[in-house]
Amino acid sequence: MKKNFKKDFNNYSKKKKQFNRNNDSISEKNPELVNIKEVSFFQGKNALVIGKVSKIIQTGGPTVFVINDGTGNLSLKGFIGPGQRAYPEIVEESIIKAVVKIGEFNGEIEGEIKSIHKLNEEQREYFLKSIKEIERERAKVVAPEFLVKSPILEKLKNHFIKAATEIKLAIIQDRPIIVRHHNDADGYSSGFALEKAILPLIIQQHGSDKAGWEFFTRAPCAAPFYEIDDSIRDTALSLRNAAKFSNKMPLIIIADNGSSPEDLMAIKQGKVHGSDFIVVDHHYSDKDVISKEVLVHINPFLVGEDGAKYSAGMLCTELARFINPDAAVDHIPALAAFADMIDNPVVVDHYLKIAEKMGYTKQLLHDVSSVIDFVSTKLRFMEAREYVEVLFGKPIQQQKKLIEVLAPHIKVLEAKAISIAKSVVKREKIGKTTVQFLNIEESFSRGIYPKPGKINGLLHDYAKRELSPNVISLGVLTDAVTFRASEDSKFSVHEFIKFSQKSLPEAFIEGGGHHVAGAIRFVPSQRENVLNVFREFIAKIK
Repeated sequence: MKKNFKKDFNNYSKKKKQFNRNNDSISEKNPELVNIKEVSFFQGKNALVIGKVSKIIQTGGPTVFVINDGTGNLSLKGFIGPGQRAYPEIVEESIIKAVVKIGEFNGEIEGEIKSIHKLNEEQREYFLKSIKEIERERAKVVAPEFLVKSPILEKLKNHFIKAATEIKLAIIQDRPIIVRHHNDADGYSSGFALEKAILPLIIQQHGSDKAGWEFFTRAPCAAPFYEIDDSIRDTALSLRNAAKFSNKMPLIIIADNGSSPEDLMAIKQGKVHGSDFIVVDHHYSDKDVISKEVLVHINPFLVGEDGAKYSAGMLCTELARFINPDAAVDHIPALAAFADMIDNPVVVDHYLKIAEKMGYTKQLLHDVSSVIDFVSTKLRFMEAREYVEVLFGKPIQQQKKLIEVLAPHIKVLEAKAISIAKSVVKREKIGKTTVQFLNIEESFSRGIYPKPGKINGLLHDYAKRELSPNVISLGVLTDAVTFRASEDSKFSVHEFIKFSQKSLPEAFIEGGGHHVAGAIRFVPSQRENVLNVFREFIAKIK
């Protein structure tokens, strides 16, 4: 290996010198080796760059070679004729050095190729070893202070650091990121917080606003877990992008879902094709079958804590600050806490005080939460990035105008739903517990707002306030039941699932959630048997 290459590249990869636009130290005939993150200081001048070719795009004009040197990406243009492939010896994964003239096109920095060559094998190996060190160094996380003091967060700190490191490394390595979140206000809070942290880093990495669309996707999940349907769609689209655009397989972050056995097959399916996963959730599962299948699994239950004390939106906001300290997400935890009715007064109050300093009252946060829930029923599977920006307050004045328009309408819909529910609900006294059975499908049209779980929650809150502190509410569908229970009832969704699976195996019951709020699915023909097993279970509670 030539000593001068190793020396030059060591200086290049470690240098901290910043250049300005008036720098005249570069010889046009013998240009200085420059790392990609600094090429913007050399506009109009020649520079020597070294990098790995990650993508080749043949346009109707030049051939575009996208290279990465561990510090960023740069598009190099080679032209020999309109639509003709330039430098056919250079292929994807080649390690090249090129003399380029640095310029700008459509607001993006690029290089016009003057000469380009592959590195020899020894130089290639040295570059690949060095680039890994550069990437790892860039991906290091300087852990910020949490927004609140909390033993739960402290126990999860190493999980946050590891997750943030893997996410930053995926960005640096030009790996697409998909965020999958539950289709409710807490889920949207989770996904949006991560989006605000990740998108600026992707744009910075590629030097292009367009990269935010190519390398990042946020999508809601209708089910309270990462379904095989969603997994196959994510995989199929990613494989298409790999074939068509030479993209890598993605890092998929599952938020407000992901911790249950129901998520396992979908995660394994994605891994078969080269996707990796990070899970941020707060729902309970009897057995952790997820951690061994993912890069990082964040859930309070994994450190012996109650996930009902922290919503996913609260956790994802803290994670977002580990990924990108400049992310403007500090108002989101209070919103997510109210949306998911988190019972953690000291922590929630602290988050509320942070939000209040940013112009959010408690009432406004409640209204925003309701509007997000309402809008989610209309957006369904759409990403709707710009619309969601407004929902979360960018700009806050437009958000407030939207709340003024939609919040009164939503209150009317909720009042109508509670009125209908009260007129058709059937109540039974089982032991000391009042049990409410609300047949959702017989009483409400499909696709309306509120959603079945929300309707059941509204009815439950009414009954607990007006009828009895000891109440359990069931929102009954053809093949599913949603549960809301007061603490006085001593009911546990998880204990009921165990009991019913043993008592009624032919119903193939599965589900999850928190101990007083959750849902199950079962074989439709077994619905009445499932409800009878529920009655039997409640009668045994002392």
